[in-house]
Amino acid sequence: MLPWGRGAALGLAREAGSRGSRRSPSAGAGRTQEMGPEPRLPETALLTRRDRPLRPERPGGAAGAERGRGRSEGAELGRSSARRRRDRAHRGDSLGDAVPVQRWASPRSRPGSGPPPRPAALLGSRRLAAARGGGGLPGRARPAPRLPGQRRDALAGAGRGVWGAPVMASLRTADSRLRSYFKENYIPQVCEALLCGLLITCPEDPLKYLQKMIITIMESGLESLLWDMCIDPSMKPKIRRLSETYMEQLFGLDDQLMTPELMIKACTFYTGHLVKTHFCIWRDIAIPLINEENILAEKMEKAIEYDNFRLQKYVFRLWHSYAAGQKKLLTEALLRIRKMCHHYKLIITLTKWRDKARYEYKKREDELMLKHELQLRKWRSKVKVAAKEEPIPPEHSLSKASLLGGIPECDISLLPERAVSQIFYYLTLRELVICGQVCHSWMLMTQASSLWNSIDFSKVKNIITDKYIVSTLQRWRLNVLRLNFRGCLLRSKTLRSVSLCRNLQELNVSDCPTLTDESMRYISEGCAGVLYLNLSNTTITNRTMRLLPRYFPNLQNLSLAYCRKFTDKGLRYLNLGNGCHKLIYLDLSGCTQISVQGFRNIANSCTGIMHLTINDMPTLTDNCVKALAEKCTRITSIVFIGAPHISDCAFKALSTCNLRKIRFEGNKRITDACFKYIHKNYPNINHIYMVDCKRITDGSLMSLSPLKQLTVLNLANCIRIGDVGLKQFLDGPVSTRIRELNLSNCIHLSDASIVKLSERCSNLNYLSLRNCEYLTDLGIEHIVYIFSLVSVDLSGTNISNEGLMSLSRHKKLKELSLSECYKITDVGIQAFCKGSLILEHLDVSYCPQLSDEIIKALAIYCIYLTSLSIAGCPKITDSAMEMLSAKCHYLHILDISGCVLLTDQMLEDLQMGCKQLRILKMQYCRLISKEAARRMSSMVQQQEYNPNDPPLWFGYDYEGKPLTKQEITPLKEDEEITVTDSIYSGEEEVV
Repeated sequence: MLPWGRGAALGLAREAGSRGSRRSPSAGAGRTQEMGPEPRLPETALLTRRDRPLRPERPGGAAGAERGRGRSEGAELGRSSARRRRDRAHRGDSLGDAVPVQRWASPRSRPGSGPPPRPAALLGSRRLAAARGGGGLPGRARPAPRLPGQRRDALAGAGRGVWGAPVMASLRTADSRLRSYFKENYIPQVCEALLCGLLITCPEDPLKYLQKMIITIMESGLESLLWDMCIDPSMKPKIRRLSETYMEQLFGLDDQLMTPELMIKACTFYTGHLVKTHFCIWRDIAIPLINEENILAEKMEKAIEYDNFRLQKYVFRLWHSYAAGQKKLLTEALLRIRKMCHHYKLIITLTKWRDKARYEYKKREDELMLKHELQLRKWRSKVKVAAKEEPIPPEHSLSKASLLGGIPECDISLLPERAVSQIFYYLTLRELVICGQVCHSWMLMTQASSLWNSIDFSKVKNIITDKYIVSTLQRWRLNVLRLNFRGCLLRSKTLRSVSLCRNLQELNVSDCPTLTDESMRYISEGCAGVLYLNLSNTTITNRTMRLLPRYFPNLQNLSLAYCRKFTDKGLRYLNLGNGCHKLIYLDLSGCTQISVQGFRNIANSCTGIMHLTINDMPTLTDNCVKALAEKCTRITSIVFIGAPHISDCAFKALSTCNLRKIRFEGNKRITDACFKYIHKNYPNINHIYMVDCKRITDGSLMSLSPLKQLTVLNLANCIRIGDVGLKQFLDGPVSTRIRELNLSNCIHLSDASIVKLSERCSNLNYLSLRNCEYLTDLGIEHIVYIFSLVSVDLSGTNISNEGLMSLSRHKKLKELSLSECYKITDVGIQAFCKGSLILEHLDVSYCPQLSDEIIKALAIYCIYLTSLSIAGCPKITDSAMEMLSAKCHYLHILDISGCVLLTDQMLEDLQMGCKQLRILKMQYCRLISKEAARRMSSMVQQQEYNPNDPPLWFGYDYEGKPLTKQEITPLKEDEEITVTDSIYSGEEEVV
């Protein structure tokens, strides 16, 4: 129920007690005489110790002891009250917490400084009085407000005053059945609702009002009974509802434990304690203190002590900061001393290491020089011995000349058959035949069938006869898988013998002028399993084109380069019969007779083409590429060299293909737009060759930067490319994948590009910066930090000896080109050779300032050299070439064109020392005779010889003396005549 009901019941009880006559309290309190109205207790009389506001206590004195006793007694009373509340909670009585009372433990904890707020019951009684109009009932005194401590005891007293003690006692002592009857039939709630209605409404006829309300309660039911049900809605007060009622207390149903005796005792204790507390406070305030001086002295002593403490604290802080600073300075000084000691130790260690390294380096130099001198002496003694003996005629076999040194220490016939076959596999046909003539055991070893799987007649085309070819094919017809007749002038009968090789898979008859359609008919009828067919530069017609799909159903590689006698109709024959649907590679270079319709015929018959090569075809247009790309969607590689009419539209047409390799050269219509197509449509491309494409700019490199699979990029002669484009290119993910980069003649590149390359390209193997004029030694120093670099081309740059010394620290370079580098000298080449012991290729052509010292350095340090170009170096002599022949036995390629001081003695040294020499160029060597050149031609596979004087653009005359500017710039007609004579002489003497 609501607290208003509880307050109303309490107010009614008090008003009844004050309005009635004096009654004998013998039943309730044991009194024998009538008393006046019940005296009102102070508001704090019924508050417990924890409910009353407390004054701050002072330690010491009798007052403190008295207050301690008061607190103990109050605590005892509080504990007894707590035990009673626990007992009621155990019995299920929920009345004790119906009215919340605000308590403050001390003055500090209550809000504000005023008295504690009035309890809810007191506010309820006042609302009841206000609702009735005026300060209470007419002729009745206003009841005293109930305090928080009066919750149950005061209500119990009021109940006895209203209903009488005998009723309460009879209900408390009644049996459980009667008490249950009261609770089950809602007797307290009914009485409360009727009583509240009477008090608020004040009807003229109370009996009729009660009858009417009882009927209303009966109609509504006891379950929906409320305490304000009998009150008119307009007169109902706005009070919060609670869940309990005071009627249970009035009827004695809550087992009340508080008695009047306990109330009187509690009031007496509280009053005495309050008097003692106020007296002690008054005494402390009113009686002046006697020992004020002592107290003041004590305070001064404490103040002095505190001031001294603060001073000590301040001094300590200053001392602490000073000590910390000194400690920090000491620590820093100690660290500096340690660094200095460590630095001096490193200097001493480095000095000792440097001295030892210099000693070892000098020791190695001395050993190399001593070894070089010994080998050179041995070589010269061998040359003298060979000179005394009878010379070997050039027509004799090479194997006989090799036996001059005596019987070999190891017999090759004792090796396993597999090892012998592997050795003979690297021999040419001529060398294999010669080895078969050495002895019977060698002849048996050369008759192994695996050595005759591949026969190359092109290397012996000038000396071999048709009869030998026919006999060889007849003998090994079941073992031959690959035949090469390139450039062989054969009779028709010899070509027909190819049909005997039923297992033939590869056939190369390119540059055979005697090959006809009839010969191809015989070959096609007998060799149906051919996979590779090269018909380049032959006179075949549409008749041969008709044979291809009929007899070569498994053909995969076909080369028709420079075959100009077949037409578009011949290409349409490729779709006849089974067709050439397995064709993967097609070469149509130089076939200018093919039109757009011919490319459509190729697309209809060869839809599986993956590799397409069309070079030297000025008639090739974008429409041809579109016609081919419509149905050939599997193309992955295209090579268009010498196709100037191809534009960006061709790349758009090839967007349906998954290109991985693109090669263009000499095209002026391709722009940056094609690279946008590449980035968008070919994300897996790995090779791009765009050589001499003048319209390509930095924007193209920016478009290529996102490609993640690009490994080879060749943009030689793209002169509009600069540092900005290369930087944007290297900032992308492509920089970590690039393996080969060719930027020759990109004249706008500078040292900044090399710095960026060294930072980003960690896997770069081949780098060409030929003719990059702005490249200096500063940029070349950063090339050393590309540790994966194997080959570098710095021809035509401003590199000097300092740059070569920097390159010598790389240690992994195998190929270096320094052609037309006029700032380098013998000192730089010597320094580079000392650090590059694994060097295999060196090009120092057209550096006229170099002398024999570089050849000596190569002979001492770079003994694994395989290719050397010293063309245009007029200071090289025979003595230097003698050292090269004595030490560099692995030399395969040698270019000595323009070395005007070399004689026939140099060729003799090469014959004895460089047994593996394959290519020799001797242009403009006037001191080398034709007889010596002819003898040397039998030792090498390719030789170029010209005894004329060097041309004027070499910069020196036939004696090696430099020319003046006036002599270097003659008339154009003289230059053309000189060049024509040179080419003619070279072709005449090539063997």
